[in-house]
Amino acid sequence: MSSNDIIVSLDIGTSKVRAIIGEVNNGAINIIGVGSADSEGIRKGAIVDIDQTVQSIRNAIEHAERMVGIQISDVYVGIQGNHIALQTNHGVVAVSNEDREIGEEDIERVVQAAKVVALPPEREIINLVPKQYLVDGLEGISDPRGMIGVRLEVEATIVTGAKTAIHNLMRCVEKAGLRISGVILMSLASGVISLTKDEKMMGTVLADIGAGSCTITIFEQGGLAATSTLPIGGEYVTNDIAYGLRTQSDQAEKIKLKYGCSYIGDAAEDVKFKVLRMGSNVEKEFSQVDLASIIEPRMQEIFSLIKQEVRRLGYHDKVSSYVLTGGAVTMPGTLALAQAELESTVRVALPDYIGVRDPAYSSGVGMIQYVSKYMGVRGTTSTVKKAASSRKTGSTASSKPGMFERIKNMFNEFI
Repeated sequence: MSSNDIIVSLDIGTSKVRAIIGEVNNGAINIIGVGSADSEGIRKGAIVDIDQTVQSIRNAIEHAERMVGIQISDVYVGIQGNHIALQTNHGVVAVSNEDREIGEEDIERVVQAAKVVALPPEREIINLVPKQYLVDGLEGISDPRGMIGVRLEVEATIVTGAKTAIHNLMRCVEKAGLRISGVILMSLASGVISLTKDEKMMGTVLADIGAGSCTITIFEQGGLAATSTLPIGGEYVTNDIAYGLRTQSDQAEKIKLKYGCSYIGDAAEDVKFKVLRMGSNVEKEFSQVDLASIIEPRMQEIFSLIKQEVRRLGYHDKVSSYVLTGGAVTMPGTLALAQAELESTVRVALPDYIGVRDPAYSSGVGMIQYVSKYMGVRGTTSTVKKAASSRKTGSTASSKPGMFERIKNMFNEFI
């Protein structure tokens, strides 16, 4: 990676599509632009309407472009969902240099060897995450560059996904007039920015609670151990509020964001608000305690399901703490409720950058950090140029490689 690069991440969620522009200057990351748009065509984290999703992506990208005054052409796209699976594999190669010094080419060859794995025809590799390298049997090596050896091995975690979900995601991004530099597992990206090195070693559950889904990722021994997605999130809280207060969903969302509290003990009886009831022109007054009595049971259920899923995955006694992120954990009282329900050490993680200090941006900012840290050697960072003309609303330029051609070659992008 050169001394000054631009990386653009695209986080396509159930409630929002977020485009984040990061500038990498000699290893330091600055967030220079953020664009967001209401997400249409996404249900529970899955694409259900291509055209609506494409329009949401265009809106988010144009918002980010206006903020910075540039035109975005390349993006890194985040992917998640219950179709994601992990498996481990081993790669072995002989060191090619005559002086037996391990170089970039050897690392690339051993990573490609680890990707040779039998997969069902409907699945595809998304990411490969090296757990450790071995040089002539010596274990625990994180970066073998420059070492001397004859035999280079890698133990890696392979992240796979359903081809249908991957191709539909890529089709939406391409129809929005963008090129895809890479597809990144969002929980992996969130882990880069949300967890410390010690937390990854000791065993930690990262719970990314969005609007339509909750992604649970378990990190152990410094790497990815397990991942799972539950189809429940913040929009269920909104639906409960709409039903409980007899009001429209959009009004319920505004009330949740302004007055919502996850823990009844933290709610104030003297904080009042009025709600326009459905099918009536009459407003009724409620207190924050009334609202919290609706929100708390649903949030309790979410944390209870997270705990059950961690137990089902076999890590209940192996994890030392929980880290929460995602847009649904921003409500006051969430941390106190989570600590009581999960019966463990819990904290909320958020990016420490101006303009994105919100758990909802963890995945997008994490993708920029992931690319900067692990994919920079490929030189595949996003390119931008000064906006000289409006964005094409049709398909991308004909000189661009086709989608399926790039799918075939995209494995080379992940190291």
